[in-house]
Amino acid sequence: MTAVAPSGGIAGAIRSRGLRRVVQLVVALAILTAVVLRLGTGPFLHGVMSIDLAALVAALALNAVATGAAAWRWTVLAGRFGAGLRWTTAVALYYRSQFVNSVLPGGVLGDVGRAIGHGRRVGDPAAAARAVVVERTAGQLVQLALTTIVLAVVGIRYAASLLQVVGVAAAALAAAAVVVVCSSRVRARVVRELSIAGAALASPSVVVTAIVSSVIVVGCHVSVFAIASAAVGASPTPSTLLTLAVVILMASSLPLNVGGWGLREGAAGWAFAAAGLGASSGVAASTLFGVLAIVGVVPGAVATVLLHRPRKEAP
Repeated sequence: MTAVAPSGGIAGAIRSRGLRRVVQLVVALAILTAVVLRLGTGPFLHGVMSIDLAALVAALALNAVATGAAAWRWTVLAGRFGAGLRWTTAVALYYRSQFVNSVLPGGVLGDVGRAIGHGRRVGDPAAAARAVVVERTAGQLVQLALTTIVLAVVGIRYAASLLQVVGVAAAALAAAAVVVVCSSRVRARVVRELSIAGAALASPSVVVTAIVSSVIVVGCHVSVFAIASAAVGASPTPSTLLTLAVVILMASSLPLNVGGWGLREGAAGWAFAAAGLGASSGVAASTLFGVLAIVGVVPGAVATVLLHRPRKEAP
């Protein structure tokens, strides 16, 4: 990938990675601060104190299934871009990526590292980067589609208010589209990348694999959220729980968080309140979900250590 010299002025500042990370951090902390000022620290403490062994084991198991499915999606797409890798390697790298995403702002730095590391291994950084971008985008699009379907089918009672979260996600995509339209250089590059991605996704089996694996990933995360909700004492009906879970997970997927924290808690409090279950219950459930999510990526810490372990040179 060709390095681009930073330009001066506002445009250069907007493109600055450092600035974006600061913005993500500020937004996440602002949301958490607003929630604490509104509800106090009680819901957060309640969520943490609701942890039990069964929930921890379930979180590990469900995240293992989700990671395996996401790694499957990645291996298939990477192969289409000519940067194939074994599924077992993909699982280890995906765990490491999740661990990094869980401890650093933005929720994408782990994926950047995954793309760079795989690019070095296969000797084709561009193909590896495309595979990761398309893999993450496919997961996001399927998640957005599932959220919309759930709201339309079983969450219609809350659609008027909860669709606002989907609207935020759509607005983020619209903002990205504006950048593309306003910059001829960016527009040309995006058109080129879309052409390459379209060729890679031309196979129906690849599309089916991406959809099925993404549905499995979302299903596992929804299940973890259901466990967290039950543990904190929230008892919505199954249809309401499904509706709340997909909306909150959609909000948490936006890159305005610190290790997943921030927008998720704000969305959870607001969504639970809209469903008549109380904002405090939503924040408590989201807090426990966040803790379980961290537990679920613990294998990523192990993968990080093993993959960075110095290797002895052959004599």
